[in-house]
Amino acid sequence: MTVSCFDSAIYGGLFSDPDLSALFDDAAEMRAFAYVEGALARAQGALGVIPPQAAARIEEVCRHIASGEAAFDPNPLREGARRDGVAIPSFVAELRAAVGADAAPYVHWGLTSQCVVDSAMICRVADALEIFEARLLTLSSLLADLTRTHEALPMPGRTRGMHATPTTFGLKCAVWRAPLMRHLSRLEDLRDRALCLSVGGATGTMAALGPKALELEAAMAQQLDLSVTPVPWHAARDGVLEVAGWMAQVAASLGKIAKDVANLASSDVGEVTIPGGGSSTMPNKINPVAPEAIVTLAHVAFGRLSDLQHAAMPLHERGGASWMVEWVSLPILAVASGTALARSIELIEGLEPRPERMRANLDASNGLILAEHATFALAEHMPRPQAADLVKAACAEAATSGRHLFDILAERAAAPIDWSGLRDPASAIGHARTLARRAVGDA
Repeated sequence: MTVSCFDSAIYGGLFSDPDLSALFDDAAEMRAFAYVEGALARAQGALGVIPPQAAARIEEVCRHIASGEAAFDPNPLREGARRDGVAIPSFVAELRAAVGADAAPYVHWGLTSQCVVDSAMICRVADALEIFEARLLTLSSLLADLTRTHEALPMPGRTRGMHATPTTFGLKCAVWRAPLMRHLSRLEDLRDRALCLSVGGATGTMAALGPKALELEAAMAQQLDLSVTPVPWHAARDGVLEVAGWMAQVAASLGKIAKDVANLASSDVGEVTIPGGGSSTMPNKINPVAPEAIVTLAHVAFGRLSDLQHAAMPLHERGGASWMVEWVSLPILAVASGTALARSIELIEGLEPRPERMRANLDASNGLILAEHATFALAEHMPRPQAADLVKAACAEAATSGRHLFDILAERAAAPIDWSGLRDPASAIGHARTLARRAVGDA
């Protein structure tokens, strides 16, 4: 196994995703550096900060690198990062050599390493969020279809792992979907706050950028499709933390779905079927691989979020150790959460409810799952505490005797109640259908 399962030739198919991983590999890092340096040169050339000919040459070389048409040998950057604690000095040296002697002095004019690294990281985060959004929309659509199709399909509702009262499979799917829709709503606000250009210079004063620093900032932000913050954010990492927190929230919502599905698909419950993997020794086993992977990825995301929370306390105007933690943790968090989304889509696409097993599980308790239903039926004819005591005693007898709760209540209660009519679990689902329809906009 490699150090990271995300880069493993064996385990990468389980835990990683090629679209997101490609945004955070070494080649993408260098392309993003060139993208930012090219935008800097173009803006400075247009504003007369550096000679137009030099700006055009720098932009040309950077465009070829950013597009993937050209690339630098990563080995000098590897040695430079080990020596300098950041790859930008070596990258700038390579870029200066590539643009030629006339333009070389104007490369990286006025910026500091963190400006480039942070802006390049945010550009790639913006691309990652586009992938997240598309996948969230796909998963939400799949769950909406399940909600509509099964809005009235009764199944046991469970609280604290125990049968509680009947619900419907459609409402369960609507509950799975609801946080995803809120994540999409949060994403719009997050983009405005967190996808921001970084051009503060050495200590956030923009001193080396000259008298046109603010114009330069606005021009670069427009080119890179990023926002501008009132003050540089070298030492204010709440935007990075908000992105990370949002991704971890997505992972948490997916982990909840995965846990539910794995339990519903278990041998003892059997209320859904899902695609699974086999055992090396037991031909009967269909293991819930996708749900297990999703939950694992969620745990990975939570751990990296904790790291980033600690990293959000850099010292003074810039902090090296806090910054490095982001390089280690944010890509892993993004890939883990994004892969969990991809696996969740596969999971829901292959999920099939089993109505006959749901009904069997509803009937298995001899009416105990309808105890609340019975209590409120009796409460129309007697004080509710008295009704609750009567039903509780009947539940105890049903649990030991194997008789149906409603047969016992029919003997014990003189109230004129149609107990046979109340036996159908569909009569106890309350407003589940209405709530399911409301959740998908069909109410």
